[in-house]
Amino acid sequence: MASWWRALVRAAQRHPWPTNVVLYTTLFSAGDALQQRLRGGPADWRQTGRVATVAVTFHANFNYVWLRLLERALPGRTPRAILAKLVCDQAVGGPVAVSAFYTGWGRASSSPPPTPTLVLSAIPCPAVTTCHREAVLKNTHMSEKRQQDSGAGGGC
Repeated sequence: MASWWRALVRAAQRHPWPTNVVLYTTLFSAGDALQQRLRGGPADWRQTGRVATVAVTFHANFNYVWLRLLERALPGRTPRAILAKLVCDQAVGGPVAVSAFYTGWGRASSSPPPTPTLVLSAIPCPAVTTCHREAVLKNTHMSEKRQQDSGAGGGC
């Protein structure tokens, strides 16, 4: 095992909270940088810095405390316990984390937030990560166009 890995494991055992905050912020920022890279545009390091700021000031700390609280409130590794944790996380933790991301982004920047593809993938909320804002907007626009073309004003 590499010496850096042993040092990381030792740091995580001695100081779990700061180690988790650093790792979470690094992964959150890397997700944003990777998303920019996959889109083929130039790297926007200011955006990545804002994502890192939101991650270090809220998300990393929230996830550390929230997941420990969930484990204490719903101990165990049985399928029933895991399902209870998952439901609780999705019903409470996910909306809090997503709301905090957009609130933090609004305070940190006047530009629109990044779309929730890879950036929010670190947040434990699969319902959010699968909802790609641009795809939703595109589908909405296509539905409106279809309605105009067909003369229908009805529902979905």
